[in-house]
Amino acid sequence: MLQTADDGRTWLLTGPTSGYAVHLTEHGELRHLHWGPRIELADAEALAARPLPDHHPFESRLDGHEEYPVEGGPRFVRPALSVRTAERRGTEWTFESCRTGGGELRLRFNDSGLGITLHYRMRGDVVERWVTLDNQGPDAVELLRADSATWTLPHREGWRLSQLHGRWAAESRLVRTGLTYGEKVLGSRRGHTGHQHLPWVALDTDATEEHGEVYGCALGWSGSWRIAVAQLPDARVQITGGAGYDDSGLLRLRAGESYTTPIFAGLWSGGGHGGASRTWHAYQRTYVVPDADRDRPVLYNSWEATGFDISEERQRALARRAAAIGVELFVVDDGWFGARTSDRAGLGDWRPDPDRFPGGLKPLADHVHGLGMEFGVWVEPEMVNPDSDLYRAHPDWVQHQPGRKRTEFRNQLVLNLAREDVQEYLWEQLHGLLAGAPVDYVKWDFNRCFTDAGWPGEPYPQRLWTDHVRALYALLDRLRAAHPRVAFESCSGGGGRIDLGVLSRTDQVWTSDNTDPLDRLAIQHGFSHVHPARVMAAWVTDSPNTMLNGRVSSLRFRFVSAMAGVLGVGGDLTRWTEEELAEARGWIALYKEIRPVVQRGDLYRLRPPRGGLSAVQYVRGDETVVLAWLQAQHHGEPPPALRLRGLDPAASYACRGTGEVHRGAVLLHHGMRTGLRGDFDAAVIRLRRI
Repeated sequence: MLQTADDGRTWLLTGPTSGYAVHLTEHGELRHLHWGPRIELADAEALAARPLPDHHPFESRLDGHEEYPVEGGPRFVRPALSVRTAERRGTEWTFESCRTGGGELRLRFNDSGLGITLHYRMRGDVVERWVTLDNQGPDAVELLRADSATWTLPHREGWRLSQLHGRWAAESRLVRTGLTYGEKVLGSRRGHTGHQHLPWVALDTDATEEHGEVYGCALGWSGSWRIAVAQLPDARVQITGGAGYDDSGLLRLRAGESYTTPIFAGLWSGGGHGGASRTWHAYQRTYVVPDADRDRPVLYNSWEATGFDISEERQRALARRAAAIGVELFVVDDGWFGARTSDRAGLGDWRPDPDRFPGGLKPLADHVHGLGMEFGVWVEPEMVNPDSDLYRAHPDWVQHQPGRKRTEFRNQLVLNLAREDVQEYLWEQLHGLLAGAPVDYVKWDFNRCFTDAGWPGEPYPQRLWTDHVRALYALLDRLRAAHPRVAFESCSGGGGRIDLGVLSRTDQVWTSDNTDPLDRLAIQHGFSHVHPARVMAAWVTDSPNTMLNGRVSSLRFRFVSAMAGVLGVGGDLTRWTEEELAEARGWIALYKEIRPVVQRGDLYRLRPPRGGLSAVQYVRGDETVVLAWLQAQHHGEPPPALRLRGLDPAASYACRGTGEVHRGAVLLHHGMRTGLRGDFDAAVIRLRRI
């Protein structure tokens, strides 16, 4: 709900449990008023009537109170907007108008022909904010920095910052530290979201998993980005973020051109970190992820079974085994196209290799469909190998800087997707692929960062950094419109491109190349703080885990670990024993039964994966599913009981496995025993309210 005060200068956005308010002063300054629990319009007006605190000569009366700080005038905080023309730098804006409609608030300002529109929209308890800049003047305007939003927190003592950090094969690790004076800057200067940080932060003072205030912000951008969390000299905290990783130049707006920032979403929760997570999950399932009300199928991917040693007959053999254990989607990974017998050649030539697939992909796809499964393929469209027909024909299509050394990662270069001819080539190749064979699913990979990013002939600042991402979005949108039944997965060497922007165009994401079931518990724990299980792909692979750490684990532990998201299988099924295949068939059948609860239910993190017992719980309607893992058990130390959450204390719950009936109040306050013992044990517990 959006309300405007009678004076037309105070605005309040209201969700089910929270509110957000801003006020335009008589001096034309846009002040932040409130972000927190739900309030009335009269409360917002009372806040607007409060005078600003006294300030000292060496401080600014605006700092920490402005809704969207710009550069220039009596300001010293990090500006959300920094612009430069041939004559001057900075912004001296004036308010022009307010427009509302469709639940959106648009506040428009102007500075010498540069239009600046601040957008607000409340979706559930999540506030979406973004900015549009349009150059109506005769001269070009250089955007040094154009952030999507600045979020201002109320005065509190002892703020604590949560973030998700990592690296390849160890993404989404949660770390929580006290916030000190100054700035904490997170981001990526790699051209994609990055394995090192997810574009999300949360702040609290004393919140637990289920109690206390939590403020969270998440950016919807799949390129380079930056989020700065600053504790100002007066102890007030502001969070500023958007596209781009520094202030050296985002892009140039010529006369008549405009730029719209990505969405920077924020939420307040009074239900602790768990409540904040559930709000993020509901928001993404409702407003962000396409077709989120449809459960994702159980997947088999052939990569770890075959590598580049790929052939149609071998894929058919794997498909038969996958179908026999209950798999619903069979995916051919890298190696089906061009001269792709290793990672040194073939990228860019998106045609099936005639030696390995004499009839193209259609005969294999038809065989897979005949087995009752959907068919998928792996692609990496934004990359090219120097040893490829594409590169030999168009060496100028890659990002490069004349006279500089060329960097290759994984023997590949990055195509300049900002170029219209590159965009059209990829459309023709991918559209032809999807039209030429009955493909149901595309795994879209991105296996290297920008390094020598340059566009000869394009003046500085170059549009490459932003236009590459926008072209990616446009290509995905175009493919989805032309092939609406095809699902897409975002992958970037694992979890290198996961954010609200790419999630608005894909059906799931590859969480990490690390498929070790124990390592995955920590990755999935961090991931769950912002993203729902409905998009989190997780595989069961071989033991020992020869790809990474050599760890030996039971098939039970591997399956229950992967069942916390979108279940997939990636092991070499031709090497699995009949006993293992039979056990896998049972686990997959069980997952299909609990899938609606896991993928669309409310998540409760019961115990974090810090050694010993860890567990998560999903609740949807009358159904409850608990996944529990015991890493190791010490002598004489039985695993503790699991105190469940999200249940009706006055109701009774029947255990689907044992038939035992439990009282909700007992499960909430005293918990239940899992029966786990030893090392790498796991269990699935199903309860139904009766």
